[in-house]
Amino acid sequence: MAELRWNPLLGTWTIVASHRQVRPDLDESYCPFCPGSGKVPEEFDVFAYDNDFPSLSLDPPEPDVTGDDLVPVRPAFGKCEVTLYSPLHDITLPELPLDHIEKLVNHWEERYRELGSIPGIEFVYIFENRGKAVGVTMIHPHGQIYAYPFVPLKVKTELESAESHFGKTGRCLFCDLAEREKADGSRIVYRHQGFTAFVPPFAEYPYQVDVLSDRHIGSLSGMTTGERRGLALAVKCITGAYDSLFGFPFPYMMCMHQDPTDGGEYPYYHFHIEFYPPMRSIDKMKYNASSETGAWATINPSCPEEKAGEIREKVEERLAMINGG
Repeated sequence: MAELRWNPLLGTWTIVASHRQVRPDLDESYCPFCPGSGKVPEEFDVFAYDNDFPSLSLDPPEPDVTGDDLVPVRPAFGKCEVTLYSPLHDITLPELPLDHIEKLVNHWEERYRELGSIPGIEFVYIFENRGKAVGVTMIHPHGQIYAYPFVPLKVKTELESAESHFGKTGRCLFCDLAEREKADGSRIVYRHQGFTAFVPPFAEYPYQVDVLSDRHIGSLSGMTTGERRGLALAVKCITGAYDSLFGFPFPYMMCMHQDPTDGGEYPYYHFHIEFYPPMRSIDKMKYNASSETGAWATINPSCPEEKAGEIREKVEERLAMINGG
């Protein structure tokens, strides 16, 4: 079963993909993402791998149930890809050379552009789930890309807020937020080569970090070559700082938000990456419970300014290492 079912309470689509329950638990001695597996090229730097158990497909089956006017149902059209960061099985994203991460950023831009050009694809979502704490079973360094036939609810909400702010002020909501954080300074963790990162004052997770382009850009495709390299440096530093916090590979969800590909104009939107790590201390996790899940009323059990100070210290150490200091 793979289909889209409309949620009339929230005004968005739910992807029903029960076939993903039969995904096998792979033997640790075998990795389909490694050269020699027969699944990938023998040589590659960064590679787009079609998901073996996709929630969305370009040639989807007809729905198994019949919808109605209240809860319409439609085929699960779209595409799900795995982005292999490297042929090396045990390397991590922050351990990759900066030049290699720049290739990854260029790959992201290419896939955003190509997938977004497919008729019916309205949003290209680039993301990474890292670590067992967020359900990952494959340690080979990888992320994912989902090409949706709709604009997801969270992005839709951001778009509406940004459009409202633009209508009232004539300015970009994200640019104003970044300038506010720069003026305050207490939550800034990174400012280099065209990108600023900070723990939002309204952070949902203790170690949440948002990365914004300094220039008002809607997507990866609007970036210069220098800005793409700047984004590679930001990603390397932030993920490396996370790993330095407690001395083990830090689990996180990396979520990239950029212009929808539905043919609309979005001059008020702004490229950014949101990092959501579930850890709140070295041995405790921050769970989404009833308030977060049932009411969407987030409770952050930490002080954003204090957590920003912890991350900023580790970012500065990483920058010194990269610069040979």
